[in-house]
Amino acid sequence: MDIFSTLIRLKIIPFIEKWNLANLILGLIDIMAIAVAFEIAYLINYSEYQGLFFFERRDMTLLFFGVLPLWLITLYIIKVTEIPRTKRYRTLLFEYIQSVMAISMVLLVYYFVFKLSYLSRLFLIEFAVLGFMFLFLARTVEYKVFKIYRAKGFNYVNIVLIADESAIPFIESLRANIDWGYRVTFMFTSSPQIIEKYGKIFKILPEKTKMILHELMEIDMIDEVLYYKKEISSSEVRNTIRSCEELGVVFRMKFDLIQLNLTNAFTAYIGNDKFLTFINVPYKPFALAAKKFMDVSLSIILVIILSPAMLLIALMVKFTSKGPVIYKQARVGLRGRQFDLYKFRTMVANADKIRTDLESKNEMDGPVFKIKEDPRVTGIGKVLRKTGLDELPQLINVLKGEMSLIGPRPPLKSETEKYKRWQLRRLSVKPGLSCFWQIIPDRNNVKFEKWMEMDLAYIDNWSPRLDFIILIKTIKTVFQRSGV
Repeated sequence: MDIFSTLIRLKIIPFIEKWNLANLILGLIDIMAIAVAFEIAYLINYSEYQGLFFFERRDMTLLFFGVLPLWLITLYIIKVTEIPRTKRYRTLLFEYIQSVMAISMVLLVYYFVFKLSYLSRLFLIEFAVLGFMFLFLARTVEYKVFKIYRAKGFNYVNIVLIADESAIPFIESLRANIDWGYRVTFMFTSSPQIIEKYGKIFKILPEKTKMILHELMEIDMIDEVLYYKKEISSSEVRNTIRSCEELGVVFRMKFDLIQLNLTNAFTAYIGNDKFLTFINVPYKPFALAAKKFMDVSLSIILVIILSPAMLLIALMVKFTSKGPVIYKQARVGLRGRQFDLYKFRTMVANADKIRTDLESKNEMDGPVFKIKEDPRVTGIGKVLRKTGLDELPQLINVLKGEMSLIGPRPPLKSETEKYKRWQLRRLSVKPGLSCFWQIIPDRNNVKFEKWMEMDLAYIDNWSPRLDFIILIKTIKTVFQRSGV
């Protein structure tokens, strides 16, 4: 029996896909693997006279929670936290060996800096080795499962291919390995061989009409543009890179040079083919790892700490006006993908229908709709909006991987359809709960184009330090009740 067909029939896979739970599940499995390794190493060395579980000892618990984030960040930096699409198992094995070597060094530093001489060195060695074994075993199983998952049409990447006849073997590898999860949405080519061979399979456009690509990237969900030609046209590549950079779309160019040092590009493999990859968003592996860890860990902590307050808010919303407690609204996220944004409901139940009658009173320029004294806002809604507490359910969006704690606010689809071309680049990163616009005084009087410029400035100057500053100022805004 095909277990995936059963899971789809039982609506388990659609549930995981709808709620974007795959990355969260993978993260929990990694944490469990490390925890089990730590526990087994503890049982081998200490259980006879110090309890069955490591968390019965304060020093062991502190050691575990000190090492856990560092191990997870290390895994993220070497790009093994997400399931690879085309890596070989031996490459995966080598990467996990790298991670265990790095963690072994961390444990060694811990041992000497914090003078942990009471700890058995054998315990540290066993923990590192067992952690490597469990993590690699878990990822190998997940890799096999995701191959089937992607073959069923989930977790795919939309690509546009600019190609000549030299790309035929690569195209065949994409077709033969649907478990890689690459979906060719359009192909630009002048090659008669490609047109004849794939004309009835892919949407093929003449290469002379490649200017259409600029428009396609605005209206279609395109994740990557792949340039695969034997003869490379420098002007053609420059123009395509410029267009991709405007919108934050990944550009990859097939190349075979052994060494090439560029500050704004890195190499990556798809199958056996090496690509030079350009992306006009921050590419700082360690910093991005820290951001991802901060998103997940802080969101979990905040949900736990604020759960009583969130329950109280939910009851107040429920008993002061008709309608659901949580308001779900379709918003646009990374590279145009839509998701449901969660907020505590601050308006009357039929607010979206009433909006049409209020369009003439819009106080914002551009495609955004806002009214300072919006008649649709409820009494409790005014308080929630002023403090920003209506946004708390978006911590769930962060845990699902749809949003980040800090990033450009997610727009409506109707708004992005009115964006100018340069403004679309704000969709090249995950949206966030807060950004520059959220923390400035009297933000509703800021012109729309200035707002967009601030978001792009955030993208271009992003760093963990900047995120931390915005996070602190966001908390300050909440306590000063300066939101609108």
